[in-house]
Amino acid sequence: MNACVQTIGDYALRSVGAGLRQLPKTDISLCEQAVLIGSGLIWNLYFAALAVVTGFFMATAIAVARTSPNPLIRKPADWFVFFFRGTPLFIQFFFAYETFVLLPRAGIDIPLGFTTLTVTTGWLTKAWLGALIVLFLNTSAYSAEIFYGALRAVPHGDVEAAEAYGMSGFTRFRRIVWPTMLRLAWPSYTNEAIFLFHATTLVFFSGFPAWRQEGDALYYASYFAEKTFNPFIPYPIVAVYFVLATLLIITLFGFANRRLNRHLAPAQRPRLTYRPQLMR
Repeated sequence: MNACVQTIGDYALRSVGAGLRQLPKTDISLCEQAVLIGSGLIWNLYFAALAVVTGFFMATAIAVARTSPNPLIRKPADWFVFFFRGTPLFIQFFFAYETFVLLPRAGIDIPLGFTTLTVTTGWLTKAWLGALIVLFLNTSAYSAEIFYGALRAVPHGDVEAAEAYGMSGFTRFRRIVWPTMLRLAWPSYTNEAIFLFHATTLVFFSGFPAWRQEGDALYYASYFAEKTFNPFIPYPIVAVYFVLATLLIITLFGFANRRLNRHLAPAQRPRLTYRPQLMR
């Protein structure tokens, strides 16, 4: 017990640069595997949380753009969604990595007239930024399709009532259309958030390297499977962690779902159910 407590102190935050740097190589215990894989899960949560939060706003903007009668606004949004939904996420990782590698290491100069701004590009080849950008773009496309379908399903009567009440375009969208869209889209959007969290395991297989060996959960699971020649311990540990994290996501999104439908009677509120996507 004391040894496991010591292991937690040594390795619980190793994936973010705190604790011992040297990984155990012999006599690897179950506690060491569980702690280090749990430490790597921090990166999976990091990828999923930031991609979902930033992708939510991007997806909302794209969904609104797809409803625009102006083809100069609508067509780029349609192409964006088609490209990222029509290509495998795994290929997107490799394509983005190769693109980022080809960028000049010294950075890109952006002339502003009164000064020139140099944007550093070296960090784009690291997993913590480059892979996050890919996940952000991918979930934005899928979420935009969900939100677009919900926008088209907003009852016309609600919109007409808002117009009769004298609401302007933005006020009508903010108080009527957008909340209704979220209520309609939230169950499907919850499944998208769960799928994105599971998709963070692909970062390990992509071309993006872990910075200073601070990898995700699958990075440590692969390490232990190689050292112990027994994959039936580290990989089930990863599965258990992901199941627990999935339950956490369902709980958090369930709170938001109840908040969005607080005006309905409890019996009429839609309940969230997890539906695994076998194909995407």
